[in-house]
Amino acid sequence: MIGLLLAGPVAAKETETAKDTFSVIHSRKSVKSFTGAAVSTENLDKIIRAGMAAPTAVNKQPWSFVVVTDKKKIDALAAGLPTARGIDKAGAVIIVCTEPEKAHLQSKDFAIIDASLASENILLATEAMGLGGHWTASYPYEDKMKHVRTVLGIPTNVIPLNVILVGVPTGEDKPKDKYLKDKIHWEKW
Repeated sequence: MIGLLLAGPVAAKETETAKDTFSVIHSRKSVKSFTGAAVSTENLDKIIRAGMAAPTAVNKQPWSFVVVTDKKKIDALAAGLPTARGIDKAGAVIIVCTEPEKAHLQSKDFAIIDASLASENILLATEAMGLGGHWTASYPYEDKMKHVRTVLGIPTNVIPLNVILVGVPTGEDKPKDKYLKDKIHWEKW
């Protein structure tokens, strides 16, 4: 009897959490239209903490993050990142970096995978907070990586993997339904 009484609220809470999680996942979108409003340091810290909660091979955590809120630096980044649409109105920019020598087996592949997982957590946290996020690759483009390193003083042994724009969305950008049943293979290819 006690087990049944305890199971009810726990199961309900798990269902609510799962529903909220799925809602965030399915409402995430690439936001390219921002209002220009600032993002608080407190919110940026929450977002980075979510990034650091990502899984990582053998818990090596080879990532690091550069948070940019200064408009002059954001404009300087924009000058060499033509695919970062909306950067001029973003409230902040987070550069997700990784260091292969700190990754499992000192592997560049593991470093990139780990930092990519952190990037997705950042994007999901941004969505969960009612903010907008949009990532643009700097890796594997040598010219973009060099530009980001130069603007922010990032050492050459550190890979600036991507640049994530964060800001208050205007509401113009909408999520896309990317579900394709023919991409799922049950039991065999």
